[in-house]
Parts: sequence; C-alpha cells; structure tokens
Amino acid sequence: MIPRHLAIIFSVLVLSSLAMGVVLFHTLEKQHHAMLTGQDSAPTKAPQVAPPVEATLMVADDDDNSLRPQTLMLPLPADAESRAQAVLGKLLDLYAEKGSKHPIPGGAQSVGQVFLLPVESGDGAKPAGERQATAKATGVADTGPELAVVNLKGSFAASHPSGLEAETLTVLSICGTLKANLPRVAEVRFLVDGEERESLAGHVDLTQTYLTADAAAADTVR
Repeated sequence: MIPRHLAIIFSVLVLSSLAMGVVLFHTLEKQHHAMLTGQDSAPTKAPQVAPPVEATLMVADDDDNSLRPQTLMLPLPADAESRAQAVLGKLLDLYAEKGSKHPIPGGAQSVGQVFLLPVESGDGAKPAGERQATAKATGVADTGPELAVVNLKGSFAASHPSGLEAETLTVLSICGTLKANLPRVAEVRFLVDGEERESLAGHVDLTQTYLTADAAAADTVR
C-alpha cells in the first residue's frame, strides 16, 4: 500500500502536469492563430534613421598640400555635438580608405568625442551676460561663436604620419570641416585620450587654440 504522503505528492504532480499541459496548449493555439492571421510580434515602428543631408568635408591632399571641399549626402543627427562627431568621423574614414591622398589609419573610431562650448571672449564674441540678456529680450537663443573641443584617440595620434605638412593638413582639415558644417564653431582645441598633448605626431602644436576662419581661408599649406 502506498503511504498517504506519497499519494498526495503524486496527486499534486499529476495536477501540476495537467495544468502545465493546458497552459502550453492554449499558448501554442494562440501562436498558431496569430501566424495564420499574419500577426507579427515584431515592433510596429521601424527605428528612426536621420535623413541624409548635404555635408561638406575639407579633404587634405598630400600631393600639393591642399584642402579641397568634398560634398556628400550623410545621415547626420540633429544634435550639434553628435553632428560634429559624425562629419569628422566620415572625414577620417576617407583618410583610412585605400588610395587616400592623405592616408591615416583609424577611421571614424579615432574621434572619441566632440564638445561644443560658448566662446566667452575674443574678436566678434559677445560676453555671456550680453548673450543671455539678448535671448531674454528677444526670446531667441543667441549662443554666439563656439569652441569645439575635439577628443582624438591615442591610437590615432600614435599612427599619424610624422611631419609638419602632414600634421598641419590634418588639423586644418578638421577645423575646416567643422566650420563648413557648424558655422558657429569659431575655435578648435584638441585633446588626445581626454588630455592635453604637446603635438599630434611631433610637430604641430596641439596646446594652442585654432581658428576655423584660418582653416577655411587656407587653400594651400606651405
């Protein structure tokens, strides 16, 4: 004779199995019905992709030490800092391509971050207090000129060809590309792995602030 407690356990297991079977049957039936009616369990909304917009890259050419504008249609984000990083990433992708006239390995991943900060003083810049007063009076934000802080990866600097002309072309092409796509960017500072660095690859000074107007006006670097 089966002990009473074993009989109870056996009964509980049987009932649990029956309940699980019923639940499984209804789940399979529901999925089968959904398949027959064409119901899709995937999200109904596709992920949003930024529409392509016209972007101008100031591309360096080592053959004649020049910068040449190249216009592309790129899916750029609306956020200014993300946009700046995207256009610089594309610029460095061009340099990493086979047959580039300004070859530098690394590509887009060489740009760690880009920060945009207001320029507090300098030629043509309004003091922050004056910009705030103007915005309050007109209801329109007056951000004024901006400083772009470009944080490059250490691997990019380590693999960059050494030489005054090559390094100058890279710096000016970055400054010119920022100016072409974000007209408010008036100045550019460079960091490498989040820290100030004396030079890019031994020649060009990275401790100074570069003016984008100078880069935009430079047709040829000598």
